[in-house]
Amino acid sequence: MAVLQIGDGGPTVRKLQKALLTAGFDPGLVDGEFGAGTEAAVIAFQHSAGLLPDGIAGPRTLRALGLARSDKLPSAIDRFSVQVVAQMFPSTPLSPIRMNLPVVLKGMADAGMPDRIMLLAALATIRAETAGFVPVDEGLSRFNTSPRGRAFDLYDKRADLGNHGAPDGERYKGRGFVQLTGRHNYTVYAERLGEPLVAKPERANEPEVAAALLAVFLKDRELQIKSALLEGDLRTARRAVNGGSHGLDAFSEAWRIGDMLTDDDEA
Repeated sequence: MAVLQIGDGGPTVRKLQKALLTAGFDPGLVDGEFGAGTEAAVIAFQHSAGLLPDGIAGPRTLRALGLARSDKLPSAIDRFSVQVVAQMFPSTPLSPIRMNLPVVLKGMADAGMPDRIMLLAALATIRAETAGFVPVDEGLSRFNTSPRGRAFDLYDKRADLGNHGAPDGERYKGRGFVQLTGRHNYTVYAERLGEPLVAKPERANEPEVAAALLAVFLKDRELQIKSALLEGDLRTARRAVNGGSHGLDAFSEAWRIGDMLTDDDEA
């Protein structure tokens, strides 16, 4: 069954309306016309099912209603060529984009997020975290290193990062495309990926591992990110990943350029 949205009509819409009614979400007339009543019922069902409340009956909504066998999202990977991504990263040489874009796209696909919105979110995140399109170590700053202290000493005792004291601050500093930080996160994502990140935290900068970390990290926040982007709220989308607004300008610029270049009415 194809993606269904307001303005569509026919037998597939009628099936959708019947399924919504059975689930307890009345679309109004079961007439095969996807109008405002059907859209409202879809949104209510999506809220109830923990899905993105966008009013569009895509694979995940249709699967949840028992109308589709698969909830895989349509892939938009072919829209993200090196040439397109280079425009999202105007100050970045082409060579790291050519080298690392394939592993980033594969990581997102492997995590079940090959759709345009999450690919844009991933690339905009990379632009905000490491504009060079390579996995990198976190740099020294006044927020992680005291005026007369060792590198990353202000992280050593950060309980919110799960650090136990020196040398945890430097050992579990930010790394990768998404800047994974803190013993707690290294431990959680080591288990998720089956990688020895606690014993070998430098592995987070290997391109394939960094891409997988980025994808799984975004997957954990997918609904929050998409809900913010549905409202055009780039600040909240950035905060969902970073916890603040650091890099917001770069994130926003990359998002807007990529959105313009890859939008073809979601065909």
